[in-house]
Amino acid sequence: MQLASDNIETQTKTNHYDAIIVGAGAAGLLCAFTAAQRGRRVLVVEKSNKIGKKILMSGGGRCNFTNYTIEAEHFISANPHFCKAALKRYNQWDFVALVDKHQIEYEERKHTQLFCKKSAKDILTMLLKECADAQVEIITHCDVTSINTTNKDTQSNYKLTISYDDQRQSYSCASLVVATGALSIPTLGGSGLGYDLAKQFGLKLTERQAGLVPFMFSDALKPFCESLAGLTLDVGVTCLQNEKNKHLHFFKPNQHQTLPSFSESMLFTHRGISGPAILQVSNYWYPGDSIIINLLPGSNAVAWLTDNKSSQGRMRLSTLLQQLLPKAFVHEIIKLWWPSFGDKPLAEVNDKTLEDMGRQLNCWLIKPSATEGYRTAEVTLGGVSTDAISSKTMEVKTQKGLFFIGEVLDVTGHLGGYNFQWAWSSGYSAGIAL
Repeated sequence: MQLASDNIETQTKTNHYDAIIVGAGAAGLLCAFTAAQRGRRVLVVEKSNKIGKKILMSGGGRCNFTNYTIEAEHFISANPHFCKAALKRYNQWDFVALVDKHQIEYEERKHTQLFCKKSAKDILTMLLKECADAQVEIITHCDVTSINTTNKDTQSNYKLTISYDDQRQSYSCASLVVATGALSIPTLGGSGLGYDLAKQFGLKLTERQAGLVPFMFSDALKPFCESLAGLTLDVGVTCLQNEKNKHLHFFKPNQHQTLPSFSESMLFTHRGISGPAILQVSNYWYPGDSIIINLLPGSNAVAWLTDNKSSQGRMRLSTLLQQLLPKAFVHEIIKLWWPSFGDKPLAEVNDKTLEDMGRQLNCWLIKPSATEGYRTAEVTLGGVSTDAISSKTMEVKTQKGLFFIGEVLDVTGHLGGYNFQWAWSSGYSAGIAL
């Protein structure tokens, strides 16, 4: 990618637009039709051969497009207040109204998450129809090969060279919007293009890492997890920060904050653990950290075990555990933790040992070796620093007509429709400013 400070002459005809948006994902498409509905001539350029791949695969193909409960506390950023203005300007109810306008059937699931009843295709079709009605032009399967800036013509602040179909074409625009996404799931188009553009314009990047991503193990827990692959448990999970790593975290608790806990399902995989609870806590994990898993959330395991010892002393430990936990899991956890106690009646287990067992059930401390990385990560933590970005318009404060929206920015939502809502809100905020 080339960036220059002066006007560069090209051999190809220049096509002028009010705004060119790089990236045809959730944020880019909403930004495009928002601007076009205001009379702007808008072009969207997309590297992939298909539009909205991430939308189509999200939510198991049903697209968790927003959440009824959208608050700043569900987002992670070096500036936790940055997202507030955009979320207020275009909120979950605004997007739901758009969904209703297109008569898309949807349903509320746990934790007030909203999903399409039929298919994620409904959301993509809606976005593309809005774009078509507003006369947005979209080019796919193309590469932005150079971006040139000029201060000579305020109507043509940016000149782009785009290659597609073995041709090079020059375009100019007053406003350039970077909606390129980030590094997560490269097979769906994730890349670092947006970061490259940010650096070329002198913008700071915050630390980046895979987020909403499964954990892997390299110790005895690897075969343990593999033997239980496919099994789900309802658990409570939190992250226990390593003192050496505290300065590296995206979320830095102060004296009034603690790391959040998540009570959702956990899924065992052939490589480790996944599921909503694990994906959520991965946003707060850094290599070297441990996580705490409560296998019996809402229950005092010590009291439960000791009470049953008193009332049902002849019952075997394994039989009792199966009242609250799956048989296969009980079998494996006894082999791992208490191989000599599984078949013993509760009456033959001394009180101290039983108390230790209960505490371990409520506080299972494990240390993942790594995450699965960007290959399966749903989002990228960190990104373009918000210090240089207007929270009201998404425009770079020091670069007229340059905007960054969506995942490329240092704003990451929890699992549950929050990242899509950030895409809609940031895209709209830029769209009404173009």
